[in-house]
Amino acid sequence: MRSLLVLFLLWLTSPTLLAQSTSQTSQSEPSIQSLLDRIQQMERRISELEEHERKETAAQTGNPMLPAPLDQQAQATSSSSQAMHEEHGTSPTGVREAEIHYPSLQIRGFGDVDFQATDQKESTSGFSLGQLDLHFASPLSRKVSYFGEVTFTAQPNTYDLNVERSFVRFDYNDYFKISFGKFHTPIGYWNTAYHHGAWLQTTIARPQMIKFGGTFTPVHIVGVQAEGSIPSGGLGLGYSLALGNGRSSNFSKAGDSGDVNNNRAWLAKLSAQPSRLYGLELGGSYYHDELTPQRGVNFREWIAGGYVAWTKGRPELLAEYENVHHTSLATSQTFNTTGYYAQVAYRLPWQQDKWKPYYRFEYIHRPTQEPVWDITGTPSVEDLVGSLVGVRWDITNFACFKGEYRKFRQAPGTPSVNGAFFQSAFTF
Repeated sequence: MRSLLVLFLLWLTSPTLLAQSTSQTSQSEPSIQSLLDRIQQMERRISELEEHERKETAAQTGNPMLPAPLDQQAQATSSSSQAMHEEHGTSPTGVREAEIHYPSLQIRGFGDVDFQATDQKESTSGFSLGQLDLHFASPLSRKVSYFGEVTFTAQPNTYDLNVERSFVRFDYNDYFKISFGKFHTPIGYWNTAYHHGAWLQTTIARPQMIKFGGTFTPVHIVGVQAEGSIPSGGLGLGYSLALGNGRSSNFSKAGDSGDVNNNRAWLAKLSAQPSRLYGLELGGSYYHDELTPQRGVNFREWIAGGYVAWTKGRPELLAEYENVHHTSLATSQTFNTTGYYAQVAYRLPWQQDKWKPYYRFEYIHRPTQEPVWDITGTPSVEDLVGSLVGVRWDITNFACFKGEYRKFRQAPGTPSVNGAFFQSAFTF
């Protein structure tokens, strides 16, 4: 009887319990649904904010895939934190410089290892260590920066340490930038496009007319340089103006410790980079100096040149021409030495564009008796005609192998010199 009574009571109460459970479930469902709705609203809001930020960044940079430039990031960071720091009496300039960390030194290096073998008399074949080149770059403020370049060159008994470039530059805007110090003379194309560091250039060696340690072209200048773009629409005009110490008594050196006379060297260069022909650059330059290779011996020097460069890689075309004009201030005699080169290269489209064959022809002609080049102690400029053919293989983005065959004749009536050259160049 007791068991039947319990079963009877459960039968009576089960509908009530079932109704209460159903009621509780129905009451809990709206709360869960509301939470899901709120989460979806928050996700949509976050997506809208991210899209808005992306559009603003794209409008500032002109490229939806790139972040804002450093200056714009610095300005945004400065403006967002300016109010907070002004309450504590901190200068906005100090805040901006603290955010970007001025100065901020960065070091980049270049090196190469070479092998050569030629049929020139009294020459030896073998390996040699190329220049170890260090670049030092440091922003000093939003518009002022420093750049330095130091090289170590192997000699039979020691290493030569040279300061190749050292200057401070003020970037007022795209139309006016001024530098003070030692820099590569902005003459022609190669001398400013390819600095020390063999990895930067396609070939193993620079053209003879602008080689480091040569005397045909003044590679370095110490003084002041102004450069920038010229408002010209699609022509892409640019200029460079330089004033400084000319050649020292050793014509392969610049006047690092001071000029040898009271006449400054100056240079003017005009270039064009048409927007419709991306990769093309045309230009011309004019250089003037007064040379004093020995006390009481003076020459006036004019160097006029022009160039064309197409650097897209398929193909790569480089050509330069220079005429070095000397006038003796004692006899008024004039002498002209002419030099030019033409180089073509093509980056092959297979194996991830790693192979780049190239060819270059070079020519230098000087008068038979040219007193400037013949002065004792000055490396001479000889007649030269020849060519080279080679290939560059980029094994990584930061290292490459190069192989060249060269055939040159140094003077009329002399036999040609044939040679094979190999180089491993890298940057770090």
